[in-house]
Amino acid sequence: MDKVALKTMDKPTVLEVREATKRFGGLVAVNQVSFDVREHEVIGLIGPNGSGKTTMMNLISGALKVSDGYIMMGDNLLSDMPERKIAQSGVARTFQLVRVLAGLSVLENVMAGAVFGHRKLWGKGLEVYAMRQLERVGLAAAANKPTSALTYIDQKRLELARALAADPKLILLDEWLAGLNPTELQTGIELIASLRDEGRTIILVEHVMDAIRSLCDRCVVMSSGIKIAEGTPAEVLSDKAVIKAYLGDDYE
Repeated sequence: MDKVALKTMDKPTVLEVREATKRFGGLVAVNQVSFDVREHEVIGLIGPNGSGKTTMMNLISGALKVSDGYIMMGDNLLSDMPERKIAQSGVARTFQLVRVLAGLSVLENVMAGAVFGHRKLWGKGLEVYAMRQLERVGLAAAANKPTSALTYIDQKRLELARALAADPKLILLDEWLAGLNPTELQTGIELIASLRDEGRTIILVEHVMDAIRSLCDRCVVMSSGIKIAEGTPAEVLSDKAVIKAYLGDDYE
């Protein structure tokens, strides 16, 4: 285990997932998955397509309800709370498919994140705070533009700024780097790295292994709805069960 991972072991636990299970009729999408996320830690939630990663993010954020098990953040039982209450408790997220509020300007999108999230501001203070989040992601010059004027990566930056505006205790990034060209990808990795360096607590669902290696303190690996490995990126990416999950039964 590397020095960074050892250092995070001393931090308090922010999120506790215990035997979380999600059933859709006879399909078990997430099956008794358990892991912890510690303060200031970046956790990679990885695995092949269809392994249950986004379903797990939906369970944490409240978009879906657990069938069994529980999810705690501090003294709050997230798995027993509506989605809006979870957001107000300090969980913010981005989505696999970008979701912006098309009827609002770029600045208004970010202001909405502050009003309805963990941090609640109004008036001029809200506008100033929202501008700071746009500056944080490099979008200040686009503050008064409609969202339709933004490129794909800038829509992703906007969604991230809106999540940051909620002043979250935990940020969920669901394939935030997906669909970016190589230059945009490097920019995106650097932006997430800057959040990590600020001490943000992040769960990152990602298929870009260069990002996983450079950004994550630990990884939780899922396959067919179950957790098959947990450890540092180097540990899990060399695990035979993980390699087999990605390469299939022909792997030896």
